[in-house]
Amino acid sequence: MSSATYDPSNIFAKILRGEIPSHRVYEDDAVVAFMDVMPQSTGHTLVVPKTPSRNLLDADAVSFGKLFSVVQKVARAAKQAFEADGVVISQFNEVAAGQTVFHLHIHVVPRFEGVAPKGHAAVMEKPEVLAANAEKLKAALEAQV
Repeated sequence: MSSATYDPSNIFAKILRGEIPSHRVYEDDAVVAFMDVMPQSTGHTLVVPKTPSRNLLDADAVSFGKLFSVVQKVARAAKQAFEADGVVISQFNEVAAGQTVFHLHIHVVPRFEGVAPKGHAAVMEKPEVLAANAEKLKAALEAQV
């Protein structure tokens, strides 16, 4: 367990409060999903609980049910919307594991046969591409039963 405390000025906390814009595709009382601005592949989405925690190690386990229910929903929609061959679900805990934003978040990364993913947090995507991808994903989410 980390001895560090949650910092409410992290970028995801600011996105949750609406202080920084995002391309949201899903929101309910507990979870928000939005497009990753530095995607590893087309349709890369982040699923973030509204409850503050640095990562999985210090989160309240009660929140996992709702969080992973939304992760599954987003993964299914992303696979369909982007005609992906598969979907990677990943989550990083602490610097040594690659965590760069210290608010619990789950990556939903559509994958395509023969296409290598970009590096984690490597290249900023154009806002118009993120907006178009968000619309595709929202449509797929709305079409789910």
